[in-house]
Amino acid sequence: MQTAPAPARSRAQSLLTGESIQRLLALGALVILLVFFSLVVPHFASTANYIDILTATAVNGVLATGVTFVIITGGIDLSLGTAMTFCSVVAGIVSVNLGLPLPLGILAALAAGALVGLINGTLIAKMKLPPFIATLGMLYVTLGMAQVLSDVHPIYFEQTQPAFQQILMGKAILGIPNIVWVMFGAATVAWILLNRTILGRYTFALGSNEEATRLSGVNTDRWKIIVYIVDGLFVGLAGIVIASRMNSAQPGLGMGYELDAIAAAVIGGNSLSGGEGSVVGTIIGAFLISTLRIGLSVAGVPDQWKSVITGLVVIGAVYLDIIRRRSRA
Repeated sequence: MQTAPAPARSRAQSLLTGESIQRLLALGALVILLVFFSLVVPHFASTANYIDILTATAVNGVLATGVTFVIITGGIDLSLGTAMTFCSVVAGIVSVNLGLPLPLGILAALAAGALVGLINGTLIAKMKLPPFIATLGMLYVTLGMAQVLSDVHPIYFEQTQPAFQQILMGKAILGIPNIVWVMFGAATVAWILLNRTILGRYTFALGSNEEATRLSGVNTDRWKIIVYIVDGLFVGLAGIVIASRMNSAQPGLGMGYELDAIAAAVIGGNSLSGGEGSVVGTIIGAFLISTLRIGLSVAGVPDQWKSVITGLVVIGAVYLDIIRRRSRA
């Protein structure tokens, strides 16, 4: 059985200290934001508001968890948002338009996400297209396909699947919507895959030194495709989550979600240069973005300024990563 190259493993291990520092910085920033908004903004510190933050993080958290695998390999996925919409539309067509059982609609959404990931991975690994170009093209393909399949009309699940929203938006545990637990469950699965399986070892190896990994006898093309398929499965799950929040599949949505997901991963310490990252950091980054936006909304800050501030936070996170890498050089 193949094993990840020793240099890649040792490199991944040597990065743990730097990763931990940036993860702690992100966690500290999240705590500071929560304290700041609680003290400055009236009515921010309430159970209902905190549940809103959790709920708002669910979609971005699942998307960001999936793209963490891709970023660790040194790649990128710009098709996250529109592919998520495409998957939600597929679920709607199967379970609403065709009237098939809801579980089949959910499986169809996951399969659609895996298919998008397979195509992205094949374009990048076999056809040698840059990840930026391949996934940018897929962004427009999935956006168009979502609109073609739905005839540019929303698909409402309440028509034939009234239990859909009740199941995923219900509050079975601690009064927290079930989609939040879905996010935590997805993050747990992703953590196990990255830290306890051969997929995780090869994911880090690809990002650390792909050529050395290939020369050691690993089929890097195959594993890169698998990484994008895994990313696609999380995209499909995010499509189910967002459809449950809206109780519909909205073919016009999607653009912009990929930026939030990538930003969450970067803020959480995942380096765009590849070779390092963690699911825990990604989830912290997703919560930080949601807390920042909801806090600014409660404070009455205009939407355009929320985007400016979020952008500055992302720039700061990337700059910290650059400084950290230079200090190790």
